[in-house]
Amino acid sequence: MTPGEVLALCKEKNVKVVDLRFMDFPGLWQHFSVPVSALTEDSFRDGFGFDGSSIRGWKAINESDMIVMPDPATAFIDPFMEHTTLVMICNIQDPITKEDYPKDPRNVARKAENYMRSTGIADTAYFGPEAEFFVFDDVRFDQNEHCGFYFLDSAEGRWNSGRDEKPNLAYKPRYKEGYFPVPPTDSLQDLRSEMMLHLIEAGIEVEAQHHEVATGGQCEIDMRYNTLVKMADHLLMYKYIVKNTARANGKTATFMPKPLFNDNGSGMHVHFSLWNQSTPLFAGDDYAGLSETALFAIGGILKHAPALLAFTNPTTSSYKRLVPGFEAPVNLAYSSRNRSAAVRIPMYSHSPKTKRVEFRCPDGSCNPYLAFSAILMAGLDGIKNKIHPGEPFDKDLYDLPPEELAEVPCTPATLDGSLTALENDHLFLRVGDVFTQDVIETWIDYKRREEVQALQVRPHPYEFALYFDI
Repeated sequence: MTPGEVLALCKEKNVKVVDLRFMDFPGLWQHFSVPVSALTEDSFRDGFGFDGSSIRGWKAINESDMIVMPDPATAFIDPFMEHTTLVMICNIQDPITKEDYPKDPRNVARKAENYMRSTGIADTAYFGPEAEFFVFDDVRFDQNEHCGFYFLDSAEGRWNSGRDEKPNLAYKPRYKEGYFPVPPTDSLQDLRSEMMLHLIEAGIEVEAQHHEVATGGQCEIDMRYNTLVKMADHLLMYKYIVKNTARANGKTATFMPKPLFNDNGSGMHVHFSLWNQSTPLFAGDDYAGLSETALFAIGGILKHAPALLAFTNPTTSSYKRLVPGFEAPVNLAYSSRNRSAAVRIPMYSHSPKTKRVEFRCPDGSCNPYLAFSAILMAGLDGIKNKIHPGEPFDKDLYDLPPEELAEVPCTPATLDGSLTALENDHLFLRVGDVFTQDVIETWIDYKRREEVQALQVRPHPYEFALYFDI
């Protein structure tokens, strides 16, 4: 869509408000709005000013002025606002130099795509994330100097099978058995369909929607693959639409990786492929129908996986999901069909156009611009340096004897471990100035200070069960 087409759409839909959205550093959408009368052809060249000093991880207060530059290709009508609102995703620029802001995550993703083209290896990278989420009916939590707790509830929760609901109609999915019975056990079919239809109306192609493995309202809606920046844009739209559709129906949705103890967490398996001049580069005659290029890309992803996880699994909750026994891939190996490997080669189709690799570690708490860019950079590094991933593991990695399992590298056990890996292994991200040194150092410092250390100093409720009587 061009600026002129956006203005025509505003007139056609009688738009009253224009909402300008951008991504903060850790990974939440931010926004401010202007009346539609403020949007002109010049707006797409001059942008809109705002104060960047309060955005997490960005400018200091003495250098706070910044500009949002609307991208007309991202325009869509918000389905939730009372007053007709047109949304556009924006890039961030310095108001004096007009240079793209290095800490704008969308700028990092744009640089990653440009660097890929400059290598001559590929001109297109496709990404297809499968983002899982929970829908709850009640969520309460608090943490202060003398108490800390959380409480979750869902009408679907198996823990409510004995509750007096006047009447309790049962049909609550068993733990780890929510994939995927029909209604009435699946009580969220209509809600997911509403989410799906909102996504389609916003211009996002949807392939399927279904209940996921866990009890208590775990869901998934699959979007059709797209290029890196567009797919990251779409994932933000996806999360926005999922959360607001749930809220409009008196429920709440979360992409937190591990909200429930002792059941599956929410991951985001990321399908990835490279193309050049409309030719798929990952199809070939090697293992599982892969090309040598694809194997080298897998080699790069596996080699750099501990550092990658600092971006693809960037929360302390992420590592409560990455434990054996819950379909979460903790072993850094690759395989066809084997879902216990960190990298899987889907075998649904034998068409060269569908040949791709699936990185199964990531989760929906990530900043998608940074996560997808890091995956692309790791894959390109593997291709450039011919990093072979070794032999595939077609056994169930969770059933290997201890002596065999000890030889398989595994993911870091904590966020701090991934941040340490990123400190020690980030040159592959620095190539082409895609991730600046400042971006990497700011990310590590922010995550350690605001999340890792913040949790380290707070007592955990279960510590009282373990230690109060000592």
